[in-house]
Formats: sequence, structure tokens, C-alpha cells
Amino acid sequence: MRLNSVYKRMSSRERASTPDMGEDDISEKLLDPADQDGGNPSWKHSLPHVCVATMSSFLFGYHLGVVNEPLESISMDLGFSGNTLAEGLVVSMCLGGALIGCLFSGWISDGIGRRKAFQLSALPMIIGASLSASATRLAGMLLGRFLVGTGMGLGPPVASLYITEVSPSSVRGTYGSFIQIATCLGLVASLFIGIPVKEYVGWWRMCFGVSIIPAALLALCMQFCAESPHWLYKRGKFGESEAEFERLLGGQHVKSAMAELSRLDRGDEGETVKYSELFHGRHFRVVFIGTMLFALQQLSGINAVFYFSSAVFKSAGVASDNANICVGFANLSGSIVAMLLMDKLGRRVLLLGSFLGMAAAMVLQAVATNFHQEGSWHVYLSVCGMLLFVLTFALGAGPVPGLLLPEIFPSRIRAKAMALCMSVHWVVNFFVGLFFLRLLEQLGAKILYSIFASFCLMAALFVAKNVVETKGKSLQEIEISLLSPV
Repeated sequence: MRLNSVYKRMSSRERASTPDMGEDDISEKLLDPADQDGGNPSWKHSLPHVCVATMSSFLFGYHLGVVNEPLESISMDLGFSGNTLAEGLVVSMCLGGALIGCLFSGWISDGIGRRKAFQLSALPMIIGASLSASATRLAGMLLGRFLVGTGMGLGPPVASLYITEVSPSSVRGTYGSFIQIATCLGLVASLFIGIPVKEYVGWWRMCFGVSIIPAALLALCMQFCAESPHWLYKRGKFGESEAEFERLLGGQHVKSAMAELSRLDRGDEGETVKYSELFHGRHFRVVFIGTMLFALQQLSGINAVFYFSSAVFKSAGVASDNANICVGFANLSGSIVAMLLMDKLGRRVLLLGSFLGMAAAMVLQAVATNFHQEGSWHVYLSVCGMLLFVLTFALGAGPVPGLLLPEIFPSRIRAKAMALCMSVHWVVNFFVGLFFLRLLEQLGAKILYSIFASFCLMAALFVAKNVVETKGKSLQEIEISLLSPV
């Protein structure tokens, strides 16, 4: 059955040139890599498409950080100054929207395609940013933040899928790192745009309004980008899939790329995937790996460290804006180094080194809490530990899961599995942020940092035991190596 479907997808010219070949000969002709032109596809064809896709990650980072500096001005102008609950809702309302958007990202990207999913994610971010910028009451601000969050939740999973599916295997790791770099740039941009907020009345409205521009550019530019050939293939649009492969890889690599997709054609690619299928059977192992990686990423305490960084730097006599710049620079520097090493050292090595480095940084933080003399060296040890933690996170634990998971998930479940794993990310992130201050108060910094260090070590052990290296392998080769037999 599989060989017949492969034969049907051969062009009439190919069938005419091989009239005496049997099915085995045809399969060997199509699937033998030696029959293809040597060398890797040029990265130049796919780069513009990847850059447009990472605009969604830029928006993700921007909206995460956009309220940090202007929050005080927002609360005064909208009449809830001093209400910490209202201020917390303004900050976190986008997380609730992100969870909703993430839960539906699998259905959306499988139903309408990756390209239209990007455009759909831009729509609530445009509307939400407009509502936030023009809000005169708290309710309007919260509604705008929630709508922005739905776009934030939809965009990153689709970006991970799209970049994995359109990138040549030789640079897929490098391109995957663009997501983390774009997120860092979005955070830094929100910081710099928020600097004048204390000097100009109502500047916070500009902070929200300016984000409409990259969101509109994402929707517009994506119209000219390639659709994922993998999604087109799943929908039975084989001719369109070939055409997109030609745009992304070059004409000489189309045949080998289509042959790779044909290799795993079992006739079920068009069937609807239910979430229940992810929890049992042959897909359970890879889904378990994905959910655990995102859960351990958040249980490492990275977001709690971000939340507490201002207080640590303040105790060292460093202004909050300079502190944010230092943290942002460490995050961006680590992401750039990860981009350069992703396709050289590999995903597994970076993950292992990252979690071990984060554990060491948390140990430094725990040691620093043993000393309480104001102005003593322990404060600077704590600052160094925090910067090291952020740097080592950006080297692997930050960018690798979003790249690795679309690689290890089979094409049939890829979109919904990514949606599930990203949902776990948002849920664990929410609870870590919710209970961090309470745990800090009841357990103390030393015990809490020790717990974070323990989770980092657990993550390193989990990676060593369960994560396979995917560097330089095609998505189909990875799928064959990971899936257990039926």
C-alpha cells in the first residue's frame, strides 16, 4: 500500500523513464540517499521565512516585559495605585490568555496551517494592544492583556513547529535558537521603550501601542512566506509540498525531501489526532519526555529568579534599570552562544551543561544566604550567582526544549503534542510564580535555592537518561529512532 502511494506521487516523466521497474526498484530509486545530489541545502533559501516566524517570539518577549517599568504609572492613571492585587492581575493576566491560546494552538495549526496560524496569533495581539493603549479603566486594561496573552500562547508553539519543519537539518539547531534570541530582544526592547515612562505623562500608552507595528508586520509578511511542506503533505497536497520544498531547500533537494516524507507514509497522516492518543501507546514516550523537559525547565526556578532579581541587585546598591540590563545582557549573550553551538555540540550536550551550570549557580545563591552582613562580599556572590544562572539557562535549558520537541515528535502528533507541552510550561510557570514568595518566607532563601538546585540536578539526570541527540538528523530519522513498535 505504501509503495503504491509513493509510485502515484512520481511524475509521469519519472514513471515513463522506468517502465520495467518493479515496486522494489521504484522504492529504492526514490528512497536511496545516494541517488540525490550531495551536500546540504543552502541556508539562504529558508532564512527569510525563519526570520519572519521569529517575529512572534519577539512579540512574546516584548509583552512579557512591557508592564515592568510602566506599572506604577498605569496604576496611577487608571486609579488602582496601591492595590497590589490589581497590579498583579495586570502583570499576570496575559498568562491566563497564553494558556488558552496554547491549548488551542494544536488544533489551529493543524486545521488552517502554520502560516495562517501565525496571522491569527497576530490579530488578538493587535486588538489587545490597542485596548491596553487606550484603556481608561482597569477592566479595559485586563481585557487587552488577556487578548494579547492568547496571541502569545498561540505564537511560540507554532513558531517552534514552523522553524523545525522548514529548516534544513544542517542548520535547524541554529535557526531554533533564533526563537530564544528574538524573545530576549523583545524583552530588551520593552525595557528601553519603557525608560521615558517617568518623564512623560501617558508614555505607557506608547509602550503598548508601538507593539501593534511588529504584530501587523508579522501578519503581512507571513502572507509571502512558505507554508510548511510537512503540513501540506499531511493534507494530501503533494504538489504544493514539492513547490514549497523547492522554495526552502532549492530544486536539487526536493526529491530527497519528498522521499523522506514518503518513507513514513502509513496512510494515516490525514486522520484527526485526539489528545487521548498522546497518553498511551507508541507516542507516550516522546510526549512524556517533552512534558517533563518543560516542567523541569520551570521547576528550576528561572522565572522566580527573574522575579527576585531586582531585590538582589538593589541590596548590592545597583539601580533596578541597570540590573535589568545586566540580566538581559546575560540572557542575550547566552542565547547567541547557544545559536553558535547548537549544530556543533548538539542539543543534548547543551541541555546537560546548562542544567549542571544552573545547579552550580543556585548553590552559589544558597551559600551567599549564609552571610547577612550588609555590604559584605556575599551580596556580590549572590549577584554573580544570579547572572550565571541566567547565562547558563540561556545556553541550553531556555532554547533547546522549544527546538528539540518538534524534532522528536512524529509529524502526525507534532502540533497537538507541542500544545500540550507548552500548556504544562504555562501551568508550572504560574504555580512557581504564585508560591515563590510564600515559600521564600516560610522556608528561607537557603532552602528554597537548594530546592531549585536539586531540580536542576534532576533535570540533568533526566536528560542524560532520556534525551537522544538530534543534531544533523532528518525529522524522519529521529522519528524512527524514538518511536516504539506498535
